[in-house]
Amino acid sequence: MADPMRIRAQASGDKAIVRVLMSHEMESGQRRDSAGKIVPAWHIQEITASHNGKVVMTAEWGPAVSKNPFLQFNVKGAKAGDKISINWKDNKGDSRTDEATVS
Repeated sequence: MADPMRIRAQASGDKAIVRVLMSHEMESGQRRDSAGKIVPAWHIQEITASHNGKVVMTAEWGPAVSKNPFLQFNVKGAKAGDKISINWKDNKGDSRTDEATVS
């Protein structure tokens, strides 16, 4: 399983700014290794963000996203103490879920 995501969620007025740094290799499937063989594609495909259990954002990514991707978005109505959960799934079936508390 991948390393934990670094999630920061800060309340700002009537919303929270959520910043996520994900640890993932994100291979495009177009690069070759030192032996000349194509490195198989391995990338995050689906991301879901939840605020106190309610889905507030979904995204579909492809192979063009960089290694260890960064994501930032706003959540309306979030306040200090609320829970933000981020889940991703990649094209090999691996997944990761991490949670943070809005400060």
